Amino acid sequence: MSEDQIRYEQFSNLLNQHKIVVDGAEIHGIICGMLAGGMTVDDQSWLEALADVVNQGEPFAPELNNMIVGVYNQICQQFIEPDFALAMCLPDDAAPINERGQALMQWVQGFLLGFGLHQADLTKCSEDVKEALEDFTHIARMDEQMTEDEESEQALFEVVEYVRISAMLCFNELGKSLLDSRQHPSVIH
Repeated sequence: MSEDQIRYEQFSNLLNQHKIVVDGAEIHGIICGMLAGGMTVDDQSWLEALADVVNQGEPFAPELNNMIVGVYNQICQQFIEPDFALAMCLPDDAAPINERGQALMQWVQGFLLGFGLHQADLTKCSEDVKEALEDFTHIARMDEQMTEDEESEQALFEVVEYVRISAMLCFNELGKSLLDSRQHPSVIH
């Protein structure tokens, strides 16, 4: 993780200070889902849509707004990098395994929410994307406690990696970069 990568704990604490009831993983997942679902990166309404979903439509406080915009910019950059650079906003490996598993579920739930805001027609999606979204639905519902052992650590690592790669697959298929939005300018009637 790069030095300027937003940390889960820092992001979640700031959200909590501003009485936002979701954590950093869920916000990160929502933004990833919006972009992977086809929202253009120059769509300026995303912040308002996010506030509608997690802050009863109220604008975010300036400090929180700046952090969320920073997270958005990082995600945009990571999605367009050729080396599968997406870094999910999750607790670090030192956190208890069940806390990490819960954060992953929150991230996936957020992704599905954000994706649904921008992609209602799944008939356009490949079988791989449909399968990933179906798997995400199952992952979002997982609720069994994990034991702190090597086998559980490996299983969680594999699920996190699957989710990360699948999110990038969705973006690569349906996402729109700034280049895409410039090639298809808005038509004004």
